[in-house]
Amino acid sequence: MPPTDASADAGPVPVHPVHPARSGPAEDTRDREDTLDLRLPADLLALFAGKVNSAAPSHDGQTSSQDQLGPLDTLDLLDQPANWGPTETPVGTFHLVPAHVERDLPIISRWMNDPAVAAFWQLAGPQAQTEDHLRAQLAGDGRSVPCLGSLDGTPMSYWEIYRADLDPLARHYPARPHDTGIHVLIGNAADRGRGLGSALLRATADLVLDHRPACARVVAEPDLRNTPSVAAFLGAGFRYATELDLPAKRAVLMIRDRSLRHLM
Repeated sequence: MPPTDASADAGPVPVHPVHPARSGPAEDTRDREDTLDLRLPADLLALFAGKVNSAAPSHDGQTSSQDQLGPLDTLDLLDQPANWGPTETPVGTFHLVPAHVERDLPIISRWMNDPAVAAFWQLAGPQAQTEDHLRAQLAGDGRSVPCLGSLDGTPMSYWEIYRADLDPLARHYPARPHDTGIHVLIGNAADRGRGLGSALLRATADLVLDHRPACARVVAEPDLRNTPSVAAFLGAGFRYATELDLPAKRAVLMIRDRSLRHLM
């Protein structure tokens, strides 16, 4: 992830904190926290699903918790990234599309085997390893959505948009309801170090804020050691909030505030 031009681009930005908490080859993953390991309380799931007051009573006149919840696939924790559509940026037309395993796995796996990416994501190896990572999110409750990012119609980046307030990351900073996190990597070395990182991070943060009215902040937690990544977030209008000791790394908490989006 480290291009040399820190002011221009973060390359494959290492923003995996505790999800999946990959920071180096020596990491012991046995105690890894993972976004998908958290399970929401039934009453909170019911609230998200909008089922609490509308559930039909059962045969005995009582409303069961299962009736209240409805199927997990009715939840919409991220306001449908699939419907956000393309957006114009200074570097071209950018489109964030939820990943499809059969279509996107080969290119995402190839990116994960780039040494600059693998140093932080730790998904190098057989294609099945990346497939497991994608399918775990796609089979989850919707709090993390893996996406392919295309620029002028060409796939060139991988993103994960996730609910930071429902992530283990929330144990390490004062999270607010609907805080939305970003994980990203720029796939090809030729696309790194020329300003794409900041431009696309800004565009993606704007997509989140435009389509998620309840979200007041977009957050990220790049590895403190990756100064190009931190610089890219700063260039995208994020502020350097604090440093965090996460289970697998020391990270920088970067925040883009809705209230400051037109000033930074």
